[in-house]
Amino acid sequence: MEFQKLNAPSLKELFISELENMIISGRLPIGTKLPSERELASSMQVSRAVVNSGIAELEKKGFVVVKPRIGTFVEDYRRNGTMDTLVSIMKYNGGSLSSDEIRSILEVRILFMNLAARLTIEKASDAEIEGLTFYLDKLKNSSTPEDAAASIFEFSHELSFISGNMLLPLFFTSFRDLVCSLWVRYAIKYSIEELYQSALSIYNFVRARDVDGALHYIETSTTECISGNRMIY
Repeated sequence: MEFQKLNAPSLKELFISELENMIISGRLPIGTKLPSERELASSMQVSRAVVNSGIAELEKKGFVVVKPRIGTFVEDYRRNGTMDTLVSIMKYNGGSLSSDEIRSILEVRILFMNLAARLTIEKASDAEIEGLTFYLDKLKNSSTPEDAAASIFEFSHELSFISGNMLLPLFFTSFRDLVCSLWVRYAIKYSIEELYQSALSIYNFVRARDVDGALHYIETSTTECISGNRMIY
């Protein structure tokens, strides 16, 4: 039997987690001015270096804004946050998202997948398209929902890469944690085989250079996950 290595979080990670939890829970309302770094370091019994780097990370995530010579304030993270913000919210909620958040992710995924499929059909070589079968095989042979989710993400990411659009793979990667959590839920609820058949259908349309078929399938199948017979929230 194999056991996973245990990794203790660093003081910086604990500091960030504590501040995120206080902000998301509302204990630190939007607009609140935080104590100085020296005061935070003293009250939380960590070094100022931990506080300084933690604040920088929280600002990057959209949870706080640093105003030079004025102070650090809790930011309106839902308006000005990033994908990292949404991941933090998901972790705060025990790995789950609200139905509105899931719907929003899937709606955006339709746009990205449609663009990736259309450009791949128009520009990718037959060999590049054939290369997608590597990820399909990994998905088909997945033994756990987590493995299946990782494989279908890799399939989608490779589709975006061979589309020739330089930004699409970056967009897909930014959604990785969020989308994979949804595919894990889908695999548990409907089976890995269902997930495989979905990716296989997209592949078959792309291989046939059928733009209309691919776009129609992506939209209808994803809509099924939002409000149809394959809802995942």
